[in-house]
Amino acid sequence: MSAQIRPGESIDGFIVESCLHEGGTGYVYRVRPAEDRAPGFPLLMKVPGVGPGEPTIGVESFEIEQTILPRLTGPHVPRVVSIGDDPLRPYIVMEEIEGQSLGATVARGRHPTADVAGIGAALADAVHSVHRQHVIHFDLKPENFILRPDGRAVLIDFGFARHAHYPDLLAEGDAFAAGSAAYVSPEQLQGIRNDLRSDVFALGAILYELATGETPFGEPETFAGLRDRLWRIPAPPRSIVPTLPEWLQEVILHCLERRAERRYLSAAHVAFDLRHPDQVPITIRGQRTEAPSLMLQLGRWWRLHGARPEPRNASAEAPVVLVAIDTEHLDDERHHALREAVRPFIASNADYRLMLVSAIGAAPLGEGERLEDTASGKHLEHRNRLRQWAAPLKLAPARTSLHVIESSDPAQTILDMAGANSVDLIVIGAPAPDSRTLAWWRSVASGVTADARCSVHVVRVPERGPARETEA
Repeated sequence: MSAQIRPGESIDGFIVESCLHEGGTGYVYRVRPAEDRAPGFPLLMKVPGVGPGEPTIGVESFEIEQTILPRLTGPHVPRVVSIGDDPLRPYIVMEEIEGQSLGATVARGRHPTADVAGIGAALADAVHSVHRQHVIHFDLKPENFILRPDGRAVLIDFGFARHAHYPDLLAEGDAFAAGSAAYVSPEQLQGIRNDLRSDVFALGAILYELATGETPFGEPETFAGLRDRLWRIPAPPRSIVPTLPEWLQEVILHCLERRAERRYLSAAHVAFDLRHPDQVPITIRGQRTEAPSLMLQLGRWWRLHGARPEPRNASAEAPVVLVAIDTEHLDDERHHALREAVRPFIASNADYRLMLVSAIGAAPLGEGERLEDTASGKHLEHRNRLRQWAAPLKLAPARTSLHVIESSDPAQTILDMAGANSVDLIVIGAPAPDSRTLAWWRSVASGVTADARCSVHVVRVPERGPARETEA
């Protein structure tokens, strides 16, 4: 359980009542506000998992949700009531949605066509609503939808999402980890996080499950198993449920096309077809009734199993600057020089994207009792040190992202980050020529400078000569 929150505790006027959910990245509590702060609807408090055994991804995903959720509006997302401003005790207080989790609905097995179409259209409406607000969810699954009593769907848990106007905290080369195994799209497995049709793919996987009681690619437990969807053709739903109409299979398989450009252009198009089956043109997708032959699958595996990732779309209008910061030694004089070097870059282009990166050593094996001796606690502490470092610059939050990564090779980590995020410039500190201390600066600066595929600006503190004696 999180080391920060306990039932019965009062946090900024919110009384914690009970823990409703313990997930891989955080915890959700039911809370009661003070009478003068009651918004008129029940409330939940979400906190990241911080403490022994908690994964560091929880801190990152919480910060993503803390950034994105308050900027979303409409009936398809929870209303945000309060954001905790204590960096060492973050929380989000939001509306508790009345209704049933789609996970419980899916667990009952296959559903009649009318139910699949009705529920599916409601899900597509919710997905299209957040897409129109410049957000891609990237973790659509039954558990992340709540069906209101009036039939509308609410989308929750934006911890893996991306907002087009904010830096992507998960674009660190491991973005394939975002999403749930049964629903993640092929391009997410290739580290691509800029296409809303990834959500269309996941929507198709949910429709498949509603219609057949099965997931289209099973429940893979390894990355090799996940990558099967780069080449594998799922069994047509009508091979499982022969009475399923052709038009519904057409919609489902159209969502599940391996290549994003062959899917629906938007979730709105999916909703339209589910509500107007007579308008759905039937192709070979809707007509198939037999699972693909072994020879066909083997042929596709041979051609596609080693498919290389598609190139990322770099942002042409927003130069990306990565600043490497040693958060182990924030009192070192090099930090002032680094900040002063960054100022002209951010002043010269209002559309900059600034990535503040700290590569830290791993927490002690077995973790300790103190919060700072745990992986998640150490991660949170160094994120706050990055904030402390950046505070004098008064950076635009929408243009700045913080990245703390455990690594035994900081130089390679910085280079990998730069490559994965189309970085235009790396700014990094270096020691004075006569300095033999703080080897981090020396080894990392030389390694990055030697191997970077973009420009590198090395900031050096001037060497100070011996003081001259004053003439008598």
